Amino acid sequence: MADQASTLPLLTPHKLGKFDLSHRVVLAPLTRQRSYGNVPQPHAILYYSQRTSNGGFLLTEATGVSDTAQGYPDTPGIWTKEQVEAWKPIVNTVHAKGGVFFCQIWHAGRVSKSGFQPNGQAPISSTDKPLTPQIQSNGIDVAQFTPPRRLMTDEIPQIVNDFRLAARNAMEAGFDGVEIHGAHGYLIDQFLKDEVNDRTDQYGGSLENRCRFALDIVEAIANEIGADKVGIRFSPFADFMESGDSSPKELGLYLANALNKYGILYCHMVEPRMKKFGKTIEGPDSLVPMRKAFNGTFIAAGGYDREDGNNAVAEGHADLVAFGRWFLANPDLPKRFELNAPLNKYDRSTFYTSDAVVGYTDYPFLDSTD
Repeated sequence: MADQASTLPLLTPHKLGKFDLSHRVVLAPLTRQRSYGNVPQPHAILYYSQRTSNGGFLLTEATGVSDTAQGYPDTPGIWTKEQVEAWKPIVNTVHAKGGVFFCQIWHAGRVSKSGFQPNGQAPISSTDKPLTPQIQSNGIDVAQFTPPRRLMTDEIPQIVNDFRLAARNAMEAGFDGVEIHGAHGYLIDQFLKDEVNDRTDQYGGSLENRCRFALDIVEAIANEIGADKVGIRFSPFADFMESGDSSPKELGLYLANALNKYGILYCHMVEPRMKKFGKTIEGPDSLVPMRKAFNGTFIAAGGYDREDGNNAVAEGHADLVAFGRWFLANPDLPKRFELNAPLNKYDRSTFYTSDAVVGYTDYPFLDSTD
């Protein structure tokens, strides 16, 4: 970045474990639904490389850990050899431009329906409580979900193992590490949150028990690929997909402290003010206690703009800031922040289409020759 930008906190270097980042603007994990048949496609090479800067940190869209993990059409996976091979040229292109690239691995849990499941079976979850129909992001269509099947206690280690194998596969594909998706009402969050988790075994009830599944996954992956290559994302304050918690601050603080045992690289948390359907959901709490409790790099996300992001870093509330919609619409976002240039507006109607170009790789750069 230019010298004139050296005073911008977002554009200062950061040491992320063994990785030397040139700035603190992170590409957030963004589901795009353009991985036909759950296999990453060649058009993703351009999409991710457009958003890569030398020393920048990128996270993939949420990537399924198994054939039971899917909840949306055409989201990528990393449980088969074909998927691993399809990721390799995408990762190679990001590395060729100097980017640091982590694969976000997930399981949708009950946010699914039988049509996405092997043999048309019911989705798995911490619970058998059904998810009520949800208005989709366009504000018009309604998503329907199949009532889930509660995982038996002795089945849970297999799901943990699915995450472990996915992390191994991510390293085989060339990624620098993985981010575990523990946020936004998906499977891990379905264990964490007391609004969903109604179990009476060692994975339900107390705060410690509800966090056990997430921490089992952290431990398994850290043992498999090294804690220095592992991050995790949580949204303790969010209630997406009817996954709220009665004590979100206590939950977030417990997790931040508990993660220190494993020595993982970073913790990524979503602010309570996260934007939903164009409206900002304000919350009286903040991530500062979690940031103070966690020993590694702390990433904050949720409705940040240039000013907010700079303030978060300057005030020590976060080491890195993840940007979603603005990075989607502005592939050269760090450069635009550097120059305080106008931002392209994002088009919500093209977030989740199958088009390989429109709303995906056709957002303009500041310099049209780029």
